[in-house]
Amino acid sequence: MKILFIGGTGNISTSASRLAMAAGHDLWLLNRGLRSTVLPGAHSLPGDVKDPASLLLALGEHTFDVVVNWIAFTPEDIERDVSLFSGRTGHYVFISSASIYEKPVRHPVITEATPLHNPFWVYSQKKIQCEELLQRAWKEDSFPMTIVRPSHTYDTIWPVMIGGGDFTYADRIRRGAPIIVHGDGTSLWAVTHAEDFAVGFLGLLGHPDALGRAFHITSDERLTWNRIYQTIGEALGKEPIMVHIPSDWLAHREPSLRGPLLGDKMYSVLFDNSAVKRLVPAFNATLPLHLGIRKTTSWFDADPLRRRINPDHDALLERCLKAWTSAA
Repeated sequence: MKILFIGGTGNISTSASRLAMAAGHDLWLLNRGLRSTVLPGAHSLPGDVKDPASLLLALGEHTFDVVVNWIAFTPEDIERDVSLFSGRTGHYVFISSASIYEKPVRHPVITEATPLHNPFWVYSQKKIQCEELLQRAWKEDSFPMTIVRPSHTYDTIWPVMIGGGDFTYADRIRRGAPIIVHGDGTSLWAVTHAEDFAVGFLGLLGHPDALGRAFHITSDERLTWNRIYQTIGEALGKEPIMVHIPSDWLAHREPSLRGPLLGDKMYSVLFDNSAVKRLVPAFNATLPLHLGIRKTTSWFDADPLRRRINPDHDALLERCLKAWTSAA
């Protein structure tokens, strides 16, 4: 298949890009070329998806069997894509988010039929609006779309409460500084390595039974947040010093945490992956966290420039720790 990835070199999408090429697909990447990730064998279409003139120039007369937009976040992005790719592709895939499932959670087992509602996080609300537009385009105009909802997927980021893309949490663990664990750390969570996600994802591309439908793709491993941080500490070679702070308190103290916590990570969730497994029998998450996180650690340790400390994230953690200690 001739496949276009808008994006394609991020934390989740890089593994999908590599697997697509390994499977013999003709992969094209449309991005601004700002990332250092090199994907030999992929064709490059330099362009800015936010700039209509740049986008049209990059696409030229190309048509594609599949188009995947990894970086669509707003209804305006979807309106543009529906207009642009109608008649230009046989399958359009939108990367949504599993955070759109209803919050507060009424039932811990999440299926694709779970209602979509998130009053806490604007990010999730916009993703829901994007899905609604695509569903309308499918029903009214037969726009050949599929929606994919990743949950907490990692590779070159850490599966932590905040700042997964930088080294802040890992640095604090390694130097013996305390880290924050929201709640009592016993809620269950699913973290998925990008290489596992890629198998389920690639199997949906061009699949006729995927049209007009939504799928989440996650690991079946169930871990508490305490176990997640302990496993990260084992990979880093240091036992983490965990300070447990209620999610409600954190969200009140730091409004930036309201969406990621009250709208996502504070709940126990168990994802039912039956839908994607029926269409993609090869999908089975084979990288448990204790193995996958070693890959993440090795990636960061391979280049000192990757071990960025975000001073804003570090300051936020320090503010919360100090205020919680004083309150306690």
